[in-house]
Amino acid sequence: MIKYAIYGAAILLPLVGHAQGVTGLETNLDTLGGEAYGTSSPTDLLTLIGTVINVLLGLLGVIFLLLTIYAGFIWMTAQGNEEKVEKAIGILKTGIIGMIVTLAAYSIANFVVGEVSDATA
Repeated sequence: MIKYAIYGAAILLPLVGHAQGVTGLETNLDTLGGEAYGTSSPTDLLTLIGTVINVLLGLLGVIFLLLTIYAGFIWMTAQGNEEKVEKAIGILKTGIIGMIVTLAAYSIANFVVGEVSDATA
């Protein structure tokens, strides 16, 4: 009996969530198409620089995540080997220091780009 209730809920619950209005869909598609085919208005240099900086710092965040996963894997597979544990701790320490430097760089870059764009506007 309970499994029929679960099956019924699985079938009927998606009907509860109705689609939102699509009033701005055409405008958004026009904007997206303009960006994709280069027919939109060009962005200014500060916006481009800010975008590049944000992408690069985002990639550094991904590298930190990968280093953390790698260090955790080394630590978990060390099997009591102190040399591997020390290596994993070293990777974690340098990764955390790198993340602190990355966050500081992001803060400084965000501040500088914001101030320069406010000064030129």
